[in-house]
Amino acid sequence: MGILTVADLTVGYSPTDEILKGVDFVVGPGEIVGVIGPNGAGKSTLLKAIAGLLRPTRGVIALHGAAITGRAPRDICRLGLAYVPQEENIFPTLTVRENLEMGGFADRAGTRRRIEAVFARFDMLAEKRRHPARTLSGGERQVLAMAMALMVEPSVLLLDEPSAGLSPLAAERLFESILAINRDGVSIAMVEQNAHEALEIATRAYILVDGRNSRSGPARELAADPDIRRLFLGA
Repeated sequence: MGILTVADLTVGYSPTDEILKGVDFVVGPGEIVGVIGPNGAGKSTLLKAIAGLLRPTRGVIALHGAAITGRAPRDICRLGLAYVPQEENIFPTLTVRENLEMGGFADRAGTRRRIEAVFARFDMLAEKRRHPARTLSGGERQVLAMAMALMVEPSVLLLDEPSAGLSPLAAERLFESILAINRDGVSIAMVEQNAHEALEIATRAYILVDGRNSRSGPARELAADPDIRRLFLGA
């Protein structure tokens, strides 16, 4: 039984433009589930629909067994699901601490406690708590974006292309942070263009092609498949 389940999801940006065409997707407790595939396959659209930013034309999305299809993003967030978009995911002119306060806006109870918990988890953010977010490096900004999402203490975290634009070293450090968040009990669904790294840290993975499920299974098995290695891993 998944903590997050998606069944027969059809989503488009207009009535005549279907991006997802009946996608099934499951995230189990404690899992990191990768989503890979070619550009335009619908990977980011899947996360946006789950987070309530796009309204499906068909299908069901459920969190902890309760349908959240069509609910407002704020309501979905309060139910324990947080979404980190690829771009424009922080407030550059605000300080690190102020960004965290904004991350907890949907549920202000216990904001101070949650901020201190974030600072205890991420030393870098604690050291730069008074710095404007625009002064952070690309990798540090992504960590801040994830930390903002953790301010609602989610059970499921959606990450859209977290390593995009980062250097290999910064990406490696970011993936270490993602693993640490997961070890603390947060289930993660992650869209990632770096398919090799996604399959390296994921429990399971889905491959989307043209808005449909192409393959899914344990990440290690997919990474070892010769066809998948040739098509998506450059091997």
